[in-house]
Amino acid sequence: MDSLFKKIEVLRAIAHPVRIRILEELTKEMKCVSDFESFSGINQPNFSQHLSVLRKHGVVDCYIDGRLRCYFLVNPMLPELIEALKKERTTLPAPASCQVHRKGKYTGKSNKK
Repeated sequence: MDSLFKKIEVLRAIAHPVRIRILEELTKEMKCVSDFESFSGINQPNFSQHLSVLRKHGVVDCYIDGRLRCYFLVNPMLPELIEALKKERTTLPAPASCQVHRKGKYTGKSNKK
């Protein structure tokens, strides 16, 4: 169960438009803070807070190269998750019939009242 809670915390940590954008960029390659500033449109202190949240939850890590702080992904589920978030499909296809009883047909309307 502990592992499930850690995954939930990761999902909470990435659930912000700026953080999703950061992760999209990091799936392409490692980036330094100055690389992020060119696309983020937010100030550096605010951007650093987003990176700090991601780092705290083990999503990204960084190393310092002289005056540069370079970030990279460390959580292996992130590239696939980011790719899934990019998909445009709005709904899954409806089942032809109930998988248990093999009866009925989905009419496209909900049975909720």
